[in-house]
Amino acid sequence: LPREMQVGGSDQWGNIVAGTELARKMTSGGDDEASTFGMTFPLLLKADGTKFGKSESGALWLTASMLSPYKFYQHLLATTDADVLKFIKMLTFLPMEEVERIQRDMGEASYVPNTAQKILAAEVTRFVHGEDGLQQALSATEALAPGSQTKLSAATLEAAAGDCPTASVTDIVGMLLTDVMVEVGMQPTKAAVRRMIKGGGVRVNNEKVDDELYEMKAEDVIDGKFVLLAAGKKNKMLVEVV
Repeated sequence: LPREMQVGGSDQWGNIVAGTELARKMTSGGDDEASTFGMTFPLLLKADGTKFGKSESGALWLTASMLSPYKFYQHLLATTDADVLKFIKMLTFLPMEEVERIQRDMGEASYVPNTAQKILAAEVTRFVHGEDGLQQALSATEALAPGSQTKLSAATLEAAAGDCPTASVTDIVGMLLTDVMVEVGMQPTKAAVRRMIKGGGVRVNNEKVDDELYEMKAEDVIDGKFVLLAAGKKNKMLVEVV
């Protein structure tokens, strides 16, 4: 006899029962009468009662083509202190002795905030996307950190796209940096850009610019695709050269 099993979260129990009943009725009395079964697992819930893996921006996809390793890592990094130990226990393979040490550390005055979240994010990202995916996520995280001096690559910037304002510019080589920053909307006027350069607040690909008449060079365009501009520590824009 054909046998089928449907597996789902505990919130889907009603739907699973209804499905097994429908299958029984549709095949009842025939030679192909189906034996159907249902099995559920407890939901992984956050401290506020909502499902883990759901967010305002959508589901936490495991496939890199649906959600980049960088965004996957960032989602886990945003875990609250109330949830992080539970998720480390359930989503990683760390020994319980290590988890208990993390728990003790979180209660110490010397504990650095988000240390546990970084462990969770790294362990789960490595398991899902491999070591290369984790390194891509870490590189993108460092590249977009305020005041970062991380060396950049096109892969790093592509991973960060979507979490940073973007703009497109043509024929950027030879343009004055002041013109580029006004064109992409980072500053209202060239004079404002010059003032920021004079104050040491402008960077191209995380490198500080001191020349108020700085011209964009071919080597500024990473792999012929991207330039990361910064006006201050937090105001960054990814410029795609088309």
